[in-house]
Amino acid sequence: MEENKHVTIYDIAERLNLATSTISRALKDHHTISDKTIKKVKKTAEEMGFVPNTLAAGLRGNKTRTIGVLIPTVTQPFLSSLISGIEITAQKSDYTVIIMQSHDSYEEEVNMAKSLYSNRVSGVICSLAMETRDTAHFHQFSNNNIPLVFVDRVPKNYNTFRVVIDNYSAGYKATKHLIEQGCIRIAHLTAGSELGNLYSERKRGYIEALKDHNIDIEEELIINLNSVTYEDGVKASNALFDLKPIPDGLFAPGDILAVSAVQTAKKRGIKVPEEFKVIGFNNDPISQIIDPNLSTITHPAEKMGKAAAEIIIKNLKTSKNDENDDAKEITFLNTEVLARESSGK
Repeated sequence: MEENKHVTIYDIAERLNLATSTISRALKDHHTISDKTIKKVKKTAEEMGFVPNTLAAGLRGNKTRTIGVLIPTVTQPFLSSLISGIEITAQKSDYTVIIMQSHDSYEEEVNMAKSLYSNRVSGVICSLAMETRDTAHFHQFSNNNIPLVFVDRVPKNYNTFRVVIDNYSAGYKATKHLIEQGCIRIAHLTAGSELGNLYSERKRGYIEALKDHNIDIEEELIINLNSVTYEDGVKASNALFDLKPIPDGLFAPGDILAVSAVQTAKKRGIKVPEEFKVIGFNNDPISQIIDPNLSTITHPAEKMGKAAAEIIIKNLKTSKNDENDDAKEITFLNTEVLARESSGK
């Protein structure tokens, strides 16, 4: 059986005995081609099943109408919602989306960035990998007028667009909520590097809330994680429960960490929330499945994705001469406490 063949302008040119340049122009309604020829070419193209190669056309014009998205993983509910927001906005403006995962590896992030650049994406949206300590691999975009937006996990010092929540305020709210529930020895899990400000800002909010309520800051109650997996949460929770006395509260910077703490507490016979209150972060679906239901901080992931895509598209529509390099946009999106059973609602 003969394999299916993609019809090209060369096939149409051969059928009509016309030059390929004529076929190409006719398909674009070029003014140098007569209406009669345009109609004949388009009719033949339709009959032959011709589909324009928009990628090749974009590469020739250096405009692929493609937004590259570089994130740690697609498995986290927050990042899945972020992608959804990006795609919703991109599709409305006739842009496609390429998604690449770094798996929290700096090396993979560098390779994926190179791949996006070589594919000539129109813009890039990135949430940094946990291992990332240097952002030099993003200069290839910035130096070539390819709009770059960092989302959620953003570098502290990089002159480009960023879409973030107020992590300091969110950390403060979470800790204050536990204090209002009667907690006086509140533990905190943190992560990340000095490059990014997501976890460090949540930690800063935690510390300031303790100070404002005259609660001592105990270093043994603050555990720094290499990654934010369930297994890391279990290990950290066991370390906290080995203390004498155990903390009476925990602010975890992610729901998966908070869930691991709740389940570890239950295995060790520690009652939640009577003896140990917990609040997480993100309002992932698992927060309402676990027993007791998890108190958490809302995280407007889909809105963040939409905002990031809007920045890319708006920037692409703005001529280079109209840009103001000093006016890099930072979008702060609000968060709120969702009080549920795990914190003694």
